[in-house]
Amino acid sequence: MDEARARDVLAAADVLPGAARDAQLLALGENAVFAAGDLVVKVGRDAELLDRARRELDVALWLAESGVPAVRAAQPEARLVDGHPVTVWHRLADSVRPADARDLAELLRLVHALPAPSFGLPPRELLGGVERWLRLAGDAIDPADAAYLRERRDGFAVAAAALTPRLAPGPIHGDALPRNVHVGPDGPVLVDLETFSSDLREHDLVVMALSRDRYAYPAPAYDSFVEAYGWDVREWDGCGVLRGARETASCAWVAQHAPSNPEARVEFRRRVGSLRDGDETVRWYPF
Repeated sequence: MDEARARDVLAAADVLPGAARDAQLLALGENAVFAAGDLVVKVGRDAELLDRARRELDVALWLAESGVPAVRAAQPEARLVDGHPVTVWHRLADSVRPADARDLAELLRLVHALPAPSFGLPPRELLGGVERWLRLAGDAIDPADAAYLRERRDGFAVAAAALTPRLAPGPIHGDALPRNVHVGPDGPVLVDLETFSSDLREHDLVVMALSRDRYAYPAPAYDSFVEAYGWDVREWDGCGVLRGARETASCAWVAQHAPSNPEARVEFRRRVGSLRDGDETVRWYPF
C-alpha cells in the first residue's frame, strides 16, 4: 500500500473534517497514519489486519479504565473500507520533548503490573508476520534469503516455546521502544497499541537490549532504562533466543518494503547478511 492508495481509502472512509488530500501523513508502514484537526486515522495495509485493529481499540479502552496513560480512540469500532481496516483516534497534543528510555520503562512497569483484561489477548506472535512480509517482498529479495529467514523463524519459534521466564507472564506492549511513547503536556503516554499481547514480560525488555546492540542506542540511556524498570533482561539465559527471534522478524519486516524502496533493499541485505554471518556487531539502521 503506497500513500496514494492510503489516501483513496481515507477519502472513502469519510471520517475527517476536511479533504483526505489535505491530511498530514505521519507514518507509512503496516499502517498509513494520517492527522487532520484533532483526529488521527490509521489505515491498515490489508484486510488481514482487521482483527488486530479491533483488538487495539479494546486495549485502548482497557488501558483507560486501568489508569495507564495511552492514546485514546475517537470511534469505538474498526471499519473495513475498500479492503483496509480503518480506525480513528484522538490526536495527542504536540510533544514537549522526545521520549526517553526512562519514560518507556516507567510505563512498562504500569503495564506489567496489570492483570489480564476481560477480553482475550493473543500470545506475542513475534514471528507471525514473517510469512506475510516475505510474500509482500516477492521477487525483490533473493529467494534463498527468504528460505533462510523461514528456516530461522521455525527454529526460534521452537526455542522460544521452551523458555522458562524470570518474570510472571501477562500483558505486554509488544513493541516497547521510546518511539512508541509520546510526551505531551500531561506527561508520557503509550501509543501504537496494536501489538499488545499476553506473553513473557521479557519480550518488552529484549527490544531495548537489541536496540543497544544492533541500532547503536546509547549505553547510558539503556542503563537508565534498566534502572527505572528494575532489572536487566540480559541477565536472563533466554535473552538470546528472544533477541534472535526479534532480529529475524525485523529483517523480514524490512523486506516487505523492498519492491518499492531501494533503501529498504539495501537495509534488508545488510540485515540478512549479518544474520547469515553470525556477526552481531553489524549495525542496523531504523527503517
